[in-house]
Amino acid sequence: MGLKIKLFLGFMVLNFCESVMGKFVVEKNSFRVTSPDSLKGTHDSAIGNFGIPQYGGSMAGTVVYPKDNKKGCKSFDDFGISFKSKPGSLPTFVLVDRGDCFFALKVWNVQNAGASAVLVVDDTEEPLITMDTPEEDVKAAKYIQNITIPSALLDKSFGEKLKKVISNGDMVNVNLDWRESVPHPDDRVEYELWTNSNDECGIKCDMLMDFVKDFKGAAQLLERGGYTQFTPHYITWYCPMAFTISKQCKSQCINHGRYCAPDPEQDFSSGYDGKDVVIENLRQLCVFKVANESQTPWVWWDYVTDFQIRCPMKEKKYNKECADSVIKSLGLDSKKIEKCMGDPNADSDNPVLKEEQDAQVGKGTRGDVTILPTLVVNNRQYRGKLAKGAVLKALCSGFEETTEPAVCLSGDVETNECMEKNGGCWEDKASNITACKDTFRGRVCECPVVDGVQFKGDGYSSCVASGPGRCKVNNGGCWHETKGGHTFSACSDKGDGKCVCPPGFKGDGVKSCVDVDECKDKKACQCPECSCKNTWGSYECTCSGDNLYIREHDTCISTTAAEGKSAWTAVWVILIGLAMAAGGAYMVYKYRLRSYMDSEIRAIMAQYMPLDSQNEIPNHVSDDRA
Repeated sequence: MGLKIKLFLGFMVLNFCESVMGKFVVEKNSFRVTSPDSLKGTHDSAIGNFGIPQYGGSMAGTVVYPKDNKKGCKSFDDFGISFKSKPGSLPTFVLVDRGDCFFALKVWNVQNAGASAVLVVDDTEEPLITMDTPEEDVKAAKYIQNITIPSALLDKSFGEKLKKVISNGDMVNVNLDWRESVPHPDDRVEYELWTNSNDECGIKCDMLMDFVKDFKGAAQLLERGGYTQFTPHYITWYCPMAFTISKQCKSQCINHGRYCAPDPEQDFSSGYDGKDVVIENLRQLCVFKVANESQTPWVWWDYVTDFQIRCPMKEKKYNKECADSVIKSLGLDSKKIEKCMGDPNADSDNPVLKEEQDAQVGKGTRGDVTILPTLVVNNRQYRGKLAKGAVLKALCSGFEETTEPAVCLSGDVETNECMEKNGGCWEDKASNITACKDTFRGRVCECPVVDGVQFKGDGYSSCVASGPGRCKVNNGGCWHETKGGHTFSACSDKGDGKCVCPPGFKGDGVKSCVDVDECKDKKACQCPECSCKNTWGSYECTCSGDNLYIREHDTCISTTAAEGKSAWTAVWVILIGLAMAAGGAYMVYKYRLRSYMDSEIRAIMAQYMPLDSQNEIPNHVSDDRA
């Protein structure tokens, strides 16, 4: 990496740090010791950024401090240690020391050993900090997502007291309380999600996108019922004045360096740029603003999830064209969105993004937003696993007691999103076929299988029947029409499955096929005596006078000449037949006459002399014998 790029990145980091280091608030829960008497009382503890804090509730347990693997960096199975509670006993809270490995790994190892919660003792005398997850660690990401128990960080001095009491053999009973972790002043919860449209930033991007897809159904249900007020936010920072005209800054920023985002691939020379991310972030903010103006703010969740599915960076579809197709499928006003976005090349502030930068600064009980993703509930930063069940629990703890919606009491957050506008998916109203499927994660747009025929397409704007039998289902999505008892179709089960207009028509085969005028410019009926009449899908040729049209030869012949020729042909046939019959009879007569005369002559001649072919006739003489 060149010196200029290093300096640029350094200034970007410094600038970002200056903008977000103003105020950081550690979210806490109450840690109360109920026994022994020497430690009885309430103390602060910091909620971890992973696992599932029991927002709105509390948990009682007994604290244990292991003799081996005290930092919890190795599997407790290697030491033959189990923390599973016996039936009827309090849950086990395991106390471990800070150091040598990630906070999350300590909690993961303790969870696998059967404990219900983890208490980490700080190794430095300092104000409480938030236990965070390791950045961009692929191996860690595999177990972080599966951490389901809560954790808390205790300050060093109090933690040492706990360890001393436990080592003396005393039973330590405690209560972790999250009921005041989220303010609950009224019957509506206000929450915000700091997110990003970039889908190539690694593990945290993947985690964020999975959460948005999973939580969409619950979020929309709460929003539709008026139980919550949701606001999305996006982090940007500005480029130092000295670098605004640099190649790196121009590729990462819009509005002359005022609003920047890091390069998705960390490569300034290829792929998408940071400014592409800023522009899409801005578009998503404007989608929310336009949807909110029309009293349908929950449509933001549909746009974001659809954009993730349909317009990923890996498929080179992360662009305005793809975004516009999503906007269109959801019925949003694209002109209002474009107007909201403004000019990214203008050397002036963008009102929408300026408001976002101002919102990054902490206000009241909420600290500065420093990481993505960040969830804020009733102006308190959420700590814990970014998962549907955990976040829903935190939201529900933000309602004033007895005002919680039924969804918080029953846990039933399912709703059929396909009922309204078909979920923004493709549909054929005439055949009642739809690509919308309602799932526990919200609706998905997938082309269906109907009567064994698979429809193919993106599920949002198009689905077309494919394969054998496709013409039986809605004519395969092709054009077809009936007129005057004749039906024509552009669908065929043969070939590549495309819609092709039949002979006599032209068009795209899908939306329309228009009759071809074969009579125009003498394309048919080309013989001089012919006259052409166009019909729907075909044509008719006629000849003048008594002439007859022969289509195979495209010619006209006289019907009179044809009849005369036929009559003379019949006469000649009869005459030749009679002549042949007479000749045959004469030959038979001659043969029979000759045979008769030969027989008579032979009989006469036989009276006088024997013939060679006849025996001698004996004379009549007397018998001279005595």
